Amino acid sequence: MTLLILGLVLWTAAHFFKRLAPDARAALQDRMGDGARGVIAGLILLSVVLMVIGYRGATGEFFWGRSAATVGINNLLMLVSVALFGLGSSKSRLRAHMRHPMLWGLVTWAAAHLLVNGDTPSFVLFGWLAIWALAEMQLINRAEPDYVPFEGGSAAGDIRLAIISLVVLAVIAGIHTWLGYPVFGA
Repeated sequence: MTLLILGLVLWTAAHFFKRLAPDARAALQDRMGDGARGVIAGLILLSVVLMVIGYRGATGEFFWGRSAATVGINNLLMLVSVALFGLGSSKSRLRAHMRHPMLWGLVTWAAAHLLVNGDTPSFVLFGWLAIWALAEMQLINRAEPDYVPFEGGSAAGDIRLAIISLVVLAVIAGIHTWLGYPVFGA
């Protein structure tokens, strides 16, 4: 569990750095130029590696597991999550109605995973990331109060987003199955 928590702390610190310590972030940028982005990206990559290794090795209390109903709801929520992740860079008309689609996608992803993973390591990983995403939205809103919604989009953009979301979800399902985490069935 230590590696999992270390990865989550590193993830949170690396992402909050720009919002909570803008002067320090600017000083790092001045000192290192574009290399500062590489350092932050490296820390985020390291945090993901620590989270994956930590989660796979963590043990804890087990409260609930998969059922046919929760698997079905999980898969539907995962489709919504994937669509939300793609929405931020799409030409969908839906984009004008949501300020933080990727962060909402992460919250949806976390909720979906908690539905089918009711153990302590899952509470730590998915719960922490959901809380982080909600906090990140608040920090962004505070730092950038003059948000201008996306204007544009088309029905073709909506259709393209739906098709890409289905394909990405199929790839994710294939990878999960290959790794031994089947996404269908209880």
